[in-house]
Amino acid sequence: MNQNKLNFYLIAGGIALVVLFTLGSSSFLTIEAGEAGVLFERFGQGLDKANIYKPGFHFVAPWNTMYIYEVREQQIAEKMEVLSSNGLTIVTDVTVRVAPNQAQIGELHEQFGRGYAERLIKPEIRSAVREVIGRYTPEELYSTKRAEVTTSIQEGLEKALGDNYINLKATLIRDIELPDRVQAAIEEKIEAEQKAQRYDFLLAQERKEAERKIIEAEAKAESNRILTASLNDRILQDKGIEATLMLAQSPNSKVVVIGGGGDGLPLILGN
Repeated sequence: MNQNKLNFYLIAGGIALVVLFTLGSSSFLTIEAGEAGVLFERFGQGLDKANIYKPGFHFVAPWNTMYIYEVREQQIAEKMEVLSSNGLTIVTDVTVRVAPNQAQIGELHEQFGRGYAERLIKPEIRSAVREVIGRYTPEELYSTKRAEVTTSIQEGLEKALGDNYINLKATLIRDIELPDRVQAAIEEKIEAEQKAQRYDFLLAQERKEAERKIIEAEAKAESNRILTASLNDRILQDKGIEATLMLAQSPNSKVVVIGGGGDGLPLILGN
């Protein structure tokens, strides 16, 4: 009988140790860096949204549950087909950088749970992209309005996600795929416009060069007119005498005949 009691106590003690170890191991947990926790109290007030558990070592009663959320910034990509303003199908590849609002992960868990990316973020991305892309033509999306489209999507998403406890860091349009025939037509049009712009530039350059030559010719003509009007016989004689004196002073051999030239100017004979 004593042996039976001893065996009973040993078995009961072993079971108690297993139960304590199991409960103890489930009662201690560590929240890693970049994470935060929200506690669900099974026999208390339910989800404790007011207290957010930060990284570190925590004790949790075995009957309660700690829901741990990653609060680091993360990227979520969505590729979809949308319609442009003229009804053409366009494939867009959009990536957003988001992070849960750490102080509100209790509300986030209550409304969307840990699958909030599928329940909240991706549907909002699809809605914003369809609404914005639908305002533009394929040509605008391909060439001139891409930055404007990105800004519009960012603004729409920022409000929708912000109202639901998600911080939107950035919106990136990674790719816009148009139908091949549409893309080819747009590229041909852009190339033709570039050629036309270059032709207009060359014409403008030629016009400026022609204007420059006209101005230069007019300036020369005016200069000659003024010079001609200012000359008379007396001035020409003075210039001739000055030239004769300069030549007479040069070392080259010469014969100067005074009054031998026309209008009484000296005549210079030399080698």
